[in-house]
Amino acid sequence: MRVRIMIGGDTFAPDINGSASFAKRLAVVLTQRGHEVHIVAPAPDRHHGSRIEVHDGVELMVHRLKSWPWWPHPWVRFALPWRIKANARRLMAEVKPDVVHFQSHIIMGTGLAPAAKAAGIRLVGTNHTMAENIAQHVTILPPPALRWLIRSQWKAAAGVYAQADVVTTPTKRSSDYFEKMTGLTDVHSISNGIDTANYVPSFKPRTENRIVFVGRLDEEKCIHELLQAFALLDTGLDAKLDIVGHGEDLHRLERMSRDLGIADRVIFHGKASDEQLRDILTNGAVFAMPSRAELQCIAAMEAMASALPVVAADAMALPHLVHPGENGYLYEPGDIPAFAAHITSVLTAAPDEYTAMKKASQRIVAKHDLQATVDTFEALYRGETVADPVTEPVPVAKRSKAARGGSSAG
Repeated sequence: MRVRIMIGGDTFAPDINGSASFAKRLAVVLTQRGHEVHIVAPAPDRHHGSRIEVHDGVELMVHRLKSWPWWPHPWVRFALPWRIKANARRLMAEVKPDVVHFQSHIIMGTGLAPAAKAAGIRLVGTNHTMAENIAQHVTILPPPALRWLIRSQWKAAAGVYAQADVVTTPTKRSSDYFEKMTGLTDVHSISNGIDTANYVPSFKPRTENRIVFVGRLDEEKCIHELLQAFALLDTGLDAKLDIVGHGEDLHRLERMSRDLGIADRVIFHGKASDEQLRDILTNGAVFAMPSRAELQCIAAMEAMASALPVVAADAMALPHLVHPGENGYLYEPGDIPAFAAHITSVLTAAPDEYTAMKKASQRIVAKHDLQATVDTFEALYRGETVADPVTEPVPVAKRSKAARGGSSAG
């Protein structure tokens, strides 16, 4: 059955982040399946209005709202909050969607949610954001004000998502945390999904020890811990560090790499094309993710689809992807020596052990198939009862402390 779907969020391509990537991939596959998809998002520049845009080779109708830059951040732009409700009502009347799927409560959800409810349109909400991350962009505030802001944002999220017929987050850990912070219940855990066929694993003997990080270069990603761990590695490993992404923390990280004496072995690639990213991942030896605030981490999933072992912080949703001793290791956030030791363990693993980790990454990420994700959202759009896809073979709560604490090993 063909469905007319409105997908709205505070970020969308060409922005590069988990929410934008999920919304784009979802819209592309839904369009390929014959549905009519309309995107509502802030204009990435001064040119706003409705137009056809091509994303991943597919034409999408995108309604770009007039936006202003968020001055503390180098690229974030928000739709004007005082116009969002009027714009949402206008678009609801023009498009007449069968279902509205919003990706954020910050601006877009405050307009789309009440407009959809008033029009009697089915409403689905997916949360990709932690209030603690939002606070990172207003660090000029004193700590008491930041704590107030975080509480206010969770309260605002509860008010917006409570209007939805269905609420989802990408992982069980993130849904548990969302329920705890908002008081909402029955939140579905549905993976953002990934098309593993888009990535190119290599099982050839590697000729370089290349450590890869992909993501926004923002403080919340804790990339400084990766630089510090990299500086501890034995120079005999002749390792290189590929950092892919851009963000407001770039200059500080470049300065830190010089101060640590590793600048000649750290490559800041900036924003990479899809082809460049695939090439970097294919030629990598291990993927490193020090962030504590990943609600899923599409970048880690892309690395796993490229058959890379992963060393990551034992925080938020990363343990859903990294199974210590199988496809990599987890380290306690802040434990830089352990971070370095685990990277070393991967780089010095015997060939058969290393190959086993690569294959384990592929096996684990296969459970996050994008087509299965879209199947589930199609069912939710139709108002059907769904069972959350099983993407975590061993419940995180049942892991032994020793298994989760693999980050303390040498």
